[in-house]
Amino acid sequence: MRILLFLATNAAILVVISVVFQVLGFDGILAKNGVDLNLQALLVMSAVIGFGGSFISLALSKWMVKRSMGVRIISNPGNDSERWLVSTVTRQARSAGIGLPEIGIFDSPQPNAFATGMSKNNALVAVSTGLLRSMSSDEVEAVLGHEISHVASGDMVTMGLIQGVVNTFVIFLSRVIGFVVDRVVFKTERGTGPAYFIVSIVAQIFLSILATTIVMWFSRRREFRADAGGASLAGRSKMIAALKRLNAGNEPSALPRQMAAFGISGGTARGLRRLFLSHPPIEERIAALEASPFSSR
Repeated sequence: MRILLFLATNAAILVVISVVFQVLGFDGILAKNGVDLNLQALLVMSAVIGFGGSFISLALSKWMVKRSMGVRIISNPGNDSERWLVSTVTRQARSAGIGLPEIGIFDSPQPNAFATGMSKNNALVAVSTGLLRSMSSDEVEAVLGHEISHVASGDMVTMGLIQGVVNTFVIFLSRVIGFVVDRVVFKTERGTGPAYFIVSIVAQIFLSILATTIVMWFSRRREFRADAGGASLAGRSKMIAALKRLNAGNEPSALPRQMAAFGISGGTARGLRRLFLSHPPIEERIAALEASPFSSR
């Protein structure tokens, strides 16, 4: 249902833009200036490229992260720590109503964890060795609950869809801008001139930066929800304690760019840089939990 909703939303937005351009006479303005641009075909092409790239990245996310971060999947727990980890994730997954995700550990001295995968029943949850060493079992349980909540909410797919939507408009608008400048300003009569490619690339870079702030805003909203989910699965006091522990460390482990939005840790920034954070500041997350209606357990 989530996929159908976002696909329908994106399709509706594409239709609206097409209609608005026609009502405002944008097609006529382009035609008068010799711009033979098929906006409908461009919209379709942009959607195919935008969503295609997003979903290919999502489909390959588990494979890429296993290899790039050296995640070791726990297939047969070899010690008490691994047995506890598998038992805790199994219990939380059952409580969240999802299939058991793959459970992994990656070598990093800094505390972090992440979740990824194409669906709720085909996911991966991994924790760093630093997280297991530096946190108590209660705190690790809360972190796992946070990641399981990401999976149960379908956040990987949702963020992929959001990325697909913004990709579509970045590609579409950058091409439109390139065509307009090429034909109207530089008066290219047939085909496309160098200005089209140069302006399209510059516009795409600029629009991609703006689009990133939109995606990151959604990511920060979903972190609050995952914290609330972790509090529900493990207990509010445990979730708050885990966040305080992460805040005390103050040096979250670096994750690949495509995985940063699904890790437990986040950076800090001020001013405009704050717009590009995938996670809210931990102090704000703690404050949100303290004000939440969840009972402490």
